[in-house]
Amino acid sequence: MGKRNQAEEDLYAQAAGGIGGLAIAAGILAAIKDKLGLSWPATLLLTAGALVALGYGIWKARTAIMRRLSGSAQQPKAALKQDAPAAPQASETEADQADVVIPAHPELTAALRTAGVIGREEIIRLDEATVTDVRTGDLYDFLVPKGRTYEDVEKRLGTVAGMLGVTRLHLKLERSRDTERRVKLLKLHEPPFTRLFTAPTREQITSFAGIPLGHDVTGQLAGVPTFDKASLLVAGMTQMGKTTLVNGVITCLLIAYGEFELYLLDGKFCGLTKFEKIAARYESSDDPAVFEQMVDELNNRSDKRYKQLKEAIQNRQPAPTFKPVIFIVDEAADFFAHDESKEGKEQARRIAEKTRSLVAKSLESGISTVLMTQRPSTNAIPVVVRDQFLYRLCLYVASAGTAKVALGDTYFETVAPINPALLDPDIKGQAVLFAQGRTTLLRGFCFDDAFIWSVVDEIQARQQKTVEAAPDTPLSRAIGLMQSKGIDFIYTTELAPFLGVTESDPSKAGNELAEILKGVPRARKTDGRGYRLDALLAAAKSES
Repeated sequence: MGKRNQAEEDLYAQAAGGIGGLAIAAGILAAIKDKLGLSWPATLLLTAGALVALGYGIWKARTAIMRRLSGSAQQPKAALKQDAPAAPQASETEADQADVVIPAHPELTAALRTAGVIGREEIIRLDEATVTDVRTGDLYDFLVPKGRTYEDVEKRLGTVAGMLGVTRLHLKLERSRDTERRVKLLKLHEPPFTRLFTAPTREQITSFAGIPLGHDVTGQLAGVPTFDKASLLVAGMTQMGKTTLVNGVITCLLIAYGEFELYLLDGKFCGLTKFEKIAARYESSDDPAVFEQMVDELNNRSDKRYKQLKEAIQNRQPAPTFKPVIFIVDEAADFFAHDESKEGKEQARRIAEKTRSLVAKSLESGISTVLMTQRPSTNAIPVVVRDQFLYRLCLYVASAGTAKVALGDTYFETVAPINPALLDPDIKGQAVLFAQGRTTLLRGFCFDDAFIWSVVDEIQARQQKTVEAAPDTPLSRAIGLMQSKGIDFIYTTELAPFLGVTESDPSKAGNELAEILKGVPRARKTDGRGYRLDALLAAAKSES
């Protein structure tokens, strides 16, 4: 109760004091009003202004006094620092370093942060980045923060392109060889391949580390390291420059790959005609039976080569060296199609399995396959065949789904993919190359016909010298007979006696001749069977 009475008394005292203060203030204001003859509002404003000015003056004086007192108090502290300077100097250095603000490259930092390449607290340092205007675009050369690598940029290259105001097609990324943190990123001034690059010379092709397939976006040669133990699938819609591109690939192979055998199946009838004279075997047909026959021939050669490899291992001998064979098929999808009949479906199944075996199992024996199709739909080339290709090349297609058929179902989950549906269909020969896990945008070469013919003539002359220098065999004698008569086809009944076959029965004579000329396919005419000169020459160029 005592505490309550005390609180009430305090409250009464404060109220009385407040009333007294108001009475005094009112008296002072009344006195000022009477003295100056002002109205009540003017008196209130004048008094308030005077009080504010008085308060400001007091604050100003107090601040000055405190500064003087503080300066005199710090003098002994300074003396103490001089007595023991080591510790205070170290703390000052750390404070200076902590206060240093490292400038960031504004464009790259903003782009990479938004793209999710670097964190919100990370920057691309201004002193670790340069932007150079090169012939084709702007070259960004920079270091990503510690703990990051160029792969962080590569994985989000499409998003980075959007942040830089261009498309994925405008960017080319290169890794540095001095540190994983360095990134070299080229941003093109204009859409890729807006200008046609000059076709490479022989010297440029031979000096390339591998087989060039085209120019990249900067005009440099781009391609694959080798066709040894590798096959290539080429897909793209019609009239996109696929045949021209592959003609350029064959030309580069003839210049850069050395001695090899060329098997050509021309499903377009005239797409690969330029190389007919130098092919070990050339067929112009869309008949699946012809395709199956060529696949059988190459599978048999592969089996023989594997047998030789096995014998060499068993006898502890060096592995034999085989001349490379490259089998190129234009319009391959036609050979896997069928007419929905039972026989047609069985033939298609058989061809698919044989082709799968050729592409998958023949690489170790030196036989590579290149299939081209203008119908990269789900069922155009069977999945069991498509899955065997190490290299994929896709020209313009209408959708991402179609691109998956050509480049693989998981292509868009790989590092820095390019959607072929985004390519400009008006730029012929432009394609996405997916090889060894990496994507390259390129445009195939467009060689002049005169250049291609010069390469073909050179190869043909070299092959002719090889045939002429070959030892005397039944095959070389058959070729000599036909060349001396100036004919390109000879009947079995005419050739058999010349090669010492005395059997009078045509069927048996044909079998004996086939045994002598092993591996040479026979041709049929309406009035009998025989041999073509080009087939004999192809057999002479190739190994048994």
